Amino acid sequence: MKIFKWHTEYTITLLVLFALALLFMPTTIKSTVQANNITKWKDCYKKLTYAQDAILKQEQSDILTSLKKAASPEDREELIIQIIKPYIRLNDTKVPKKYKVKYLNKSNIAKNDSVYTYDYYYTDDRMIVGIKDLPDKENTNTKFIMTFDVNGTKPPNLWGKDVFGVEVYSSSVEPIGSDMRIEEQNADCSNFGTGVSCSNYYLIGGDFND
Repeated sequence: MKIFKWHTEYTITLLVLFALALLFMPTTIKSTVQANNITKWKDCYKKLTYAQDAILKQEQSDILTSLKKAASPEDREELIIQIIKPYIRLNDTKVPKKYKVKYLNKSNIAKNDSVYTYDYYYTDDRMIVGIKDLPDKENTNTKFIMTFDVNGTKPPNLWGKDVFGVEVYSSSVEPIGSDMRIEEQNADCSNFGTGVSCSNYYLIGGDFND
């Protein structure tokens, strides 16, 4: 009888441990994937900062004149692609239209949103890069926005999870969200936010806000 009771207690203990493992495993896996994506984004941004001087010097030379004379946003984006292609190993293969990016809160990105991008391109290592031309406006000198899906077409394709971005100005390259207060970044980098400011929030050591 004691042996039977011992086996019963042992079985119950194993079942409890197994249930706990199943309960926490998804969170652990998600946390590991997220940590890897953040590491990839930090590496990506580091490469951009190394290349920014060369990009900006080239952009401010004869190509800048071409940008000003471009007949359409599409022509400007094509020129921008030629500027950055050597620095991020961009190739001419466009990502299929079925690829879609959403905000962190799972809402769709509207066509008039600043981070909406029509065309995406692969890099040689299968990262996905989007380029959004932003013509000069009265209160900003932003030239264009670049977005990076650090794990390619693999899900979740969400801002703040595997999608991050920078704003390219006439004199600098800044992660999106760098102009926001830390409290705003913290709120935006949560399941209820857009996730766009995670691009800067993670670079300054912020943690995901559940």
